[in-house]
Amino acid sequence: MSMIQLLGKIPDKFCSQHTAEEMALLAYNRALKLSSPGSPVLGVGFTGSLATSRPKLGDHRFYLSTRTSDRLSVSTVTLSKGLRNREEEDMVASHLVLKAIANACKVPGTFVSDLTESEVPDECEKQFSEDEELEQLINGQICFKVYPFSSEPSVPIAERRIILSGSFNPLHEGHFKLLEVATSICGDGYPCFELSAINADKPPLSISQIKDRVKQFEKVGKTVIISNQPYFYKKAELFPGSAFVIGADTAARLINPKYYDGDYRKMLDILLGCKKTGSTFLVGGRNVDGVFKVLEDFEIPEELRDMFISIPPEKFRMDISSAEIRKKLGK
Repeated sequence: MSMIQLLGKIPDKFCSQHTAEEMALLAYNRALKLSSPGSPVLGVGFTGSLATSRPKLGDHRFYLSTRTSDRLSVSTVTLSKGLRNREEEDMVASHLVLKAIANACKVPGTFVSDLTESEVPDECEKQFSEDEELEQLINGQICFKVYPFSSEPSVPIAERRIILSGSFNPLHEGHFKLLEVATSICGDGYPCFELSAINADKPPLSISQIKDRVKQFEKVGKTVIISNQPYFYKKAELFPGSAFVIGADTAARLINPKYYDGDYRKMLDILLGCKKTGSTFLVGGRNVDGVFKVLEDFEIPEELRDMFISIPPEKFRMDISSAEIRKKLGK
């Protein structure tokens, strides 16, 4: 049952290379969510059919997989039946798991093999290019990819992310200033930008488009996260406990039942779900239909008011948008 809960389905085979790879990928995505942006993470999957108190008809074997951002490694080991008891087979498997973790982390070490000459591991490795990683992101295999261009020191994992989401087409000074002010209001946390490769009402960004926008952040030395979640309630699940920095125009859409099939209760339930993740929204003033609006201009449902924090206009006001910049550039 625990395996079914982990995978979210009944696997074709509980003990197989494919199942080990799926477990490693799930562990990798989980590690991404728990780590501070840019920290290298590793996912490990292991599934085996080892000795029991009763004789087995099939082989005694196990599958071991490790997944990093750019590499997937798999080992298949078939053990000699009757040579070891369960505890001894567990010891052999444990040593190989430690060796695989060390190899994936590029940590040097000496491991004495407990395998016999006939028990040769069948090993394979796949290395992913940046394009392949982004393709996996678009397809939903990995939940996000971090480009840690910032030279600022990383904060402890326990501290939250302060995330400014956008299309950044193009990235401009208003984005930098808004995130800077929001970070000063939060007092702690790791400031970063987030770009979704998937759009709610447009086709997904192409890999070349993603890479072009990422280059903007590389030039200025700012960390950017590429995700595949266009909706804030999904971003809240992906980055629990985060402070999301948004404009008043986005805040207006967040609390408008029109965007929830006209259902006020649905809107409230979804945003209360965001609140349960520990997420908050810092709202900066923006021009909405030609009028400058701040958070206080909107009627926030009472149950949600403590989730929204106003950024005072005296601290941030820049009447600039990416759309206006594109228009001036003739794009």
